[in-house]
Amino acid sequence: MMTSSNREKPDIESGYDGSSDEDSTENSRAEICPSALCFFDQIVASAQDKKVVLFLDYDGTLSPIVNDPEKAFMSSEMRATVKSVAKHFPTAIVSGRSRDKVFDFVKLTEIYYAGSHGMDILASFADSDSTIEKTKETKLFQPANEFLTMITEVSKSLIEVTKAIKGATVENNKFCVSVHYRNVDKKNWKLVAQVVNNVLKDFPSLKVSTGRKVLEVRPMINWDKGKAVEFLLRSLELDDSETVLPIYIGDDKTDEDAFKVLRERKNGCGILVSQVPKKSEAFFMLRGPSEVVILPVMLNFFAALLIMPS
Repeated sequence: MMTSSNREKPDIESGYDGSSDEDSTENSRAEICPSALCFFDQIVASAQDKKVVLFLDYDGTLSPIVNDPEKAFMSSEMRATVKSVAKHFPTAIVSGRSRDKVFDFVKLTEIYYAGSHGMDILASFADSDSTIEKTKETKLFQPANEFLTMITEVSKSLIEVTKAIKGATVENNKFCVSVHYRNVDKKNWKLVAQVVNNVLKDFPSLKVSTGRKVLEVRPMINWDKGKAVEFLLRSLELDDSETVLPIYIGDDKTDEDAFKVLRERKNGCGILVSQVPKKSEAFFMLRGPSEVVILPVMLNFFAALLIMPS
């Protein structure tokens, strides 16, 4: 197991902001993605005779990136669009936020939710409160459940050590913790990384990675958004790569794991959300929530033309 002494330290110089031209992946296979809207006919052609399953990230995909994470609201138009597309295709949101927090933002019971970067999956929605007894058809999967107490402890420690850094905020996402530094003066970014790493010296089974002006602390387990997509497809009995076309739309580094899974399936469609062209495991790109909202509308329009197996 990786220990705190050899844990890779996060590089937050760039802030990994979508406005930068930083590559979102180091994989040499990755390519610059063409527009999903311009090549929508190819997506439709790939969907012929197949069951389409739609996976969506939340922040930066369904909602704009904002200074206050608590105010990352999706528009009414986006909510209506997601609700509409879910009538035609199984739809899931896979987010780094806690599952309950994502539901509070989205407020749709027609879709599936995977929070904490896929470590908290409700494969059949009954209620956003996971303490309520579920029906036997519901599958609640939490591969990092043993880390729950540890995550609570590290969250409290991170809140304490970041109090002195103006603009830094800590968000407990149940099975992971987000340390936001979007509102921190750039000269203090390294200080944020330093205090986070100092705390993690006492938690060798946790790791830290960078996102869009956020440090993500999570358990060192073999689980990510790609694994979550595979689990959901199996749970929905839609893991046949010959008859199913999964589409995943996301903007963050963590979404690359899902893009990679779809690329390796030989029959999937990853769509990167980014303001600038960048290398990615995705096949296509969209330039922000304003374009993301268009794609489901187009999918709805063509739903009657797609031959969807029952």
